[in-house]
Amino acid sequence: MKTKVAMLSENAVDKRIINDAALKIRDGGIVAFPTETVYGLGADALNEKAVAKIFEAKGRPQDNPLIIHVADFNIDEYVTEVPDMAKDIMQKFWPGPITIILNKKEIVPSITSAGLDTIGIRMPQNNIARELIKASGVPIAAPSANISGRPSPTDMESCVEDLDGKVDYIIGGENSIVGVESTIVDCTVNPICVLRPGAVTLEMLQTVDSNAYIDPAILSKPKEDFRPKAPGMKYRHYAPKAPVKIVSGEIDKVVAKISEMVLNYNEQDKKVGVIATDETKDLYKNQIVVSLGSRENLNDIGKNLFKVLRSFDSMDVNIILCEAFEEVGVGTAIMNRLKKSAGFDILEV
Repeated sequence: MKTKVAMLSENAVDKRIINDAALKIRDGGIVAFPTETVYGLGADALNEKAVAKIFEAKGRPQDNPLIIHVADFNIDEYVTEVPDMAKDIMQKFWPGPITIILNKKEIVPSITSAGLDTIGIRMPQNNIARELIKASGVPIAAPSANISGRPSPTDMESCVEDLDGKVDYIIGGENSIVGVESTIVDCTVNPICVLRPGAVTLEMLQTVDSNAYIDPAILSKPKEDFRPKAPGMKYRHYAPKAPVKIVSGEIDKVVAKISEMVLNYNEQDKKVGVIATDETKDLYKNQIVVSLGSRENLNDIGKNLFKVLRSFDSMDVNIILCEAFEEVGVGTAIMNRLKKSAGFDILEV
């Protein structure tokens, strides 16, 4: 397959390129495009054959449901009802990095929802994404635009690396400003339940529903027979080529432990990568160190996370050791992605 690649500016969208890509969507093709969270790989959410191409291009498990992306608040065509709590979330956080789970209508194919009676819906903040949805005239089903299991792409170059020759079109734009996938909140239950943490934090959602909580299923390694209700709940995700191990505890003890582990791995002739922060990067010696940013700015940490994880693939490291973060606010989303990338391999010190 020949993949067309085009670069756009979010502030001055070239309608010719948008219309060209939208035609691919309407014809049953698949298109990678930028959003504020990560880049997405989109197809007509109501076209079974088109959605199947997403799973094929990504190598994505069939029981991992997709999210459909819309350009406005008019979602009654796709869901049986929109509860008041869901309306409150939409009014407060749409467009933006949050997906709401609702009971779906039959118009949404089973392949899009992975056989579930529910579907996730979100309205992206990114202008290129919304213009593409509008021009397509259909809701766009879109997981992240990467090979399944790899760190999600936050720039066009990563999309091309993973998907060139596998998709019809790759639209580039600015790098994703959030850097982790959208928060997913189940609005079919009361109180509402977070199925995937993101930039819209639990604390923010509790201003809408004070009883909102995080599903305990995402806090530990899922069992093999677990049936995910939202993307990213079951499978190992966000993983670079080298295995990742997280070290958690007081930061001085974490630095000491990682430094000790580096020496042990070096004695085994293993090349080690360390994911650190601005506050700690100069404390590590004799290994490759990449900083995620300052611990004082978790939004920047989240924005840089996937790019840093991907960067180790070109460094030929044998193992990656990563500092943990406090699971508060955006830190919950950061640790959720790190735990997935590490297959829940965490050392407490």
